[in-house]
Amino acid sequence: MASGTGVTTIPIQSAGGKSAAFEYLTTKKDELIGWARKFSLFPYPFVTACCAMEFMAVSSSPYDTDRFGAALPRFSPRQADLLMVVGTISHKQATVLKTVYDQMCEPKWVMAFGACATSGGFYQNYAAVAGIDKIIPVDIYVPGCPPRPEMVIDGIMQLQDLIARSSHPILTKDF
Repeated sequence: MASGTGVTTIPIQSAGGKSAAFEYLTTKKDELIGWARKFSLFPYPFVTACCAMEFMAVSSSPYDTDRFGAALPRFSPRQADLLMVVGTISHKQATVLKTVYDQMCEPKWVMAFGACATSGGFYQNYAAVAGIDKIIPVDIYVPGCPPRPEMVIDGIMQLQDLIARSSHPILTKDF
């Protein structure tokens, strides 16, 4: 009972046995962390072929990926959360790509940049991997040979939407 009012407050329990206030706070926590993560991407460019020129164009001032929070490329997988696979991946490079992916901390996302990374491109031979999704999971595919900077920016924006909508379990199960 509240003091002097004669009103008893009973916390509303949800289906999982947690209070409505707990559910509200955890929902807002996911929104806040999703908003922060979507604007703080640290890409690791795994550049192997001609799409590198378009990757450099995306980072230049006319397109400016800094306004999307993805300006500072990291050249250590332990400091990156976005793996941008740019260009053709051969079967010899596949183990290196898998190692780089495994060294990245959670949460991590992968962008296949260009036709060669997404499907093997026009290299239909024994040496080229027909899509990096056979090696590592891919979140965003950017089509084109080479893809225009506008397509890459659209891919980054789609990845930001994916990050903002996902759950972000950074705290314990109780909060």
